[in-house]
Amino acid sequence: MRLWHSFSIGGLLLGTLLFAASLTPTLLPRNFLTQGMLSGCSLAAGYGIGVFGGWLWVYMELLRLKGRFLRVAKLAAATGCAIVAVVSLRQAAGWQNSIRELMELDPVDTVHPVEVCLIALAVFAILIGLARLFRLTLRFVATRANRFLPRRLSNAIGVIAAAVLFWLVIDGVLFRAALRVADASFREYDKLIAPVTQPPTNPLKTGSKASLLAWDKLGRAGREFISSGPTRDDIGTFSGREALEPVRVYVGLRSADTPQLRAKLALEELKRVGGFERSMLVVVTPTGTGWVDPAAMDSVEYLHDGAIASVALQYSYLASWLYLLVEPGYGADVARALFKEIYGYWITLPKDSRPKLYLHGISLGATNSEQSIDLIEVMGDPFAGALWSGPPYSSKLWRWLTDRRNPGSPAWLPRFRDGSFVRFMNQHGEAADPASGPSATWGPMRFVYLQYASDPATFFDYRSLYREPDWMLAPRGPDVSPQLRWYPVVTLLQLALDMFMATDAPIGFGHVYAPAHYIDAWIEMTEVRDWSPEQITRLKRHLSKP
Repeated sequence: MRLWHSFSIGGLLLGTLLFAASLTPTLLPRNFLTQGMLSGCSLAAGYGIGVFGGWLWVYMELLRLKGRFLRVAKLAAATGCAIVAVVSLRQAAGWQNSIRELMELDPVDTVHPVEVCLIALAVFAILIGLARLFRLTLRFVATRANRFLPRRLSNAIGVIAAAVLFWLVIDGVLFRAALRVADASFREYDKLIAPVTQPPTNPLKTGSKASLLAWDKLGRAGREFISSGPTRDDIGTFSGREALEPVRVYVGLRSADTPQLRAKLALEELKRVGGFERSMLVVVTPTGTGWVDPAAMDSVEYLHDGAIASVALQYSYLASWLYLLVEPGYGADVARALFKEIYGYWITLPKDSRPKLYLHGISLGATNSEQSIDLIEVMGDPFAGALWSGPPYSSKLWRWLTDRRNPGSPAWLPRFRDGSFVRFMNQHGEAADPASGPSATWGPMRFVYLQYASDPATFFDYRSLYREPDWMLAPRGPDVSPQLRWYPVVTLLQLALDMFMATDAPIGFGHVYAPAHYIDAWIEMTEVRDWSPEQITRLKRHLSKP
């Protein structure tokens, strides 16, 4: 009964509306657990905004409902909210299926409404409990300050003190402790050596006895990168042509103390194994954990008959989103150190015999790879170009190019000027521009962004809190639900959740990039020869096998 008298009508109405909106589709499908958590956060956010609106209404001394009118209003509000919640839950399966159909997933008959409601209520209760604890702290400080200071100044001091205290507890105690645990866990995980990844016996492999780099210092991702990938026999058997053994160099975070020393090790190892004698050299910036996308590297090694070398430098143990919270600038510093060493040596080689130099990175690796170069400094002797896939929303060059796209060009697949400098690609290739026709001939450097319209890592935007993002405007991306709508606050929460689920999407959607699409991007980027359309189709099928 006390709860009935204490709840806010405005909070209940707005909270229920945000709860219903949270059930609508965004970029990725959700299960009942993630849906319940999202709906609980949306309900709490709406309720909190409604309570604040009610407080503001009272503060401005506007008309208030009392007695029987208040009881009737609460009953009407509760009934209406129940109807809205039930109707939206009944439609939720259809909304989820609008995404699942585009991603070629089996449809669902239900979103498990009971489970969703129970999880949402639990999350709501926790968040409201924290809000009330904040209010109690505020009142405690304000009451004591009011003994010496005016009431409103005391209230302001209470708000500031409560906010600082909560921030110190969350950031200084809980968050930092969690990061220390995560860092230790990832560090230990990085040391693990799977039984299938034994040190190579080939002296021209990184990590062998002849290598400048110790196998146990490469890290888990580095050992996987070196020990995986197609061999000379694999490539030659598939293509029927003469092939070379691809050169792969990887320097782990524990291989040397500083980025500069690790970059020098990478250069010397690359020279030792003959990397500069190949026709193509790719400087790879990995993700936060040091992972290099095999779909990207396997495809380009097949396309160039193994006559390719690649080099990567690890800069973190942590998952990308955790790394961004700890050392957001360190990865760019490491990427710059590696590019400086490789490019500095590359420009000393004869132009007619040195390899074509490319950059590559996926996700956070794309952002750091972007920041590894200064275009002004390389204009005198330009490298061949870069392929960046799944660029995060924080990628400055990507953002600059997207914001300055040609008029009428969609934000999810922009066209930038005549396409001679940079092109954007997705599952279906390059962006079309009816106004200007086909792209102009490539200039001295080629930059390609491979991105999916359903990738929340790319299209997350803090401004979706209060405005509709450009990528939602018509025409929509081919893998974005036509039933997706923008809602203040809710869309931001939906996209934030999608970011955590981005790598759980089916291959070819979300943040999981398919070999077939890498093949198209590398063909656009590099001079691929002697491959018929039939052979390319066969290669796509071959690399797409589980």
